[in-house]
Amino acid sequence: MISFESDYNNGAHPDVLRRLLETNENQSASYGDDIWSQQAREKIKATIQCPQADIFFLVGGTQANATVIDAMLRSYEGVVAVETAHINVHESGAVEASGHKVITLPSHNGCMNATELSNYLERFHADPTWEHMVFPGMVYITFPTELGTLYSASEIEAIYNVTRRYDIPLFIDGARLGYGLAATTYDFDLNWLAHHCDAFYIGGTKVGALCGEAVVFPKGNAPKGFFTIVKRHGALLAKSRLAGVQFDALFTDELYMKISRHAVDMAMRVRELFKQAGIPVRESPTNQQFVELENKQMESLLKEVLFETWEPIDENHTLCRFVTSWATTDSDLAILENALKSVHI
Repeated sequence: MISFESDYNNGAHPDVLRRLLETNENQSASYGDDIWSQQAREKIKATIQCPQADIFFLVGGTQANATVIDAMLRSYEGVVAVETAHINVHESGAVEASGHKVITLPSHNGCMNATELSNYLERFHADPTWEHMVFPGMVYITFPTELGTLYSASEIEAIYNVTRRYDIPLFIDGARLGYGLAATTYDFDLNWLAHHCDAFYIGGTKVGALCGEAVVFPKGNAPKGFFTIVKRHGALLAKSRLAGVQFDALFTDELYMKISRHAVDMAMRVRELFKQAGIPVRESPTNQQFVELENKQMESLLKEVLFETWEPIDENHTLCRFVTSWATTDSDLAILENALKSVHI
């Protein structure tokens, strides 16, 4: 049975696996000092044109989010995010476990509104009892969002300007960063993004790697003791070469973006298949497509194709998510197309 459940339900891209095999017999230093990690850092720095950047390789997305947020906040501070944010909904309280509150704002199709952020910060600092509250110490957004939507350059710039006005950092969760940058509607690149935030990470786990995320502090502004904080959070690989080799491969010959463009192209074809079948699809220019299925359609389709049931729409309809990756093939789409035909018989 084929699966559109997620973009990390296969192994690694063949080119990434090949590099792991090619380097397997070579000995190396540990904890990020291996030659491949060093090469990967230099390639990322060149891509974002930030030669002073601090770059660390962590094991996964939840660890990256929890570690960066804990490291950048003081003990009495919290992180501002929209209510649908991954750190607020799908990370099992990892941020709160380090003692930091997730302060939520309304979600607009997954996105944060800069004016609402500014209004919240203004109200906080104008409140005479502010010393009794959790301080808003940083802002967190995802690109793409949990709903597969994107921020425009002007929207990110507006949020970044608010954070600079209040002297708090902006952190961008890039677990699916490549898919946002590969979308036909995006209007900036990785270089631009790196210059409009204080920290971000380049997701590997969901974009062709076995595991690993590259956390980037583009201004050379890693928090003091960040390496130690990473280890304290259990996010440090002793065999750091595992991440280093993979990111070295992903940032060779634009493999990272080739993987991302393939997945987005496949997602657009998935989108078209549902539209041709007369099934509503919500707006998403990325590798995540959200489809409104009648419950009977959903039950029938699940017999032939795996996908994620996202949330109920009403008693007769469910919002379902279909996700593509480097591993999605023409054959997968043909099977989905045939399955959709049988659903409508």
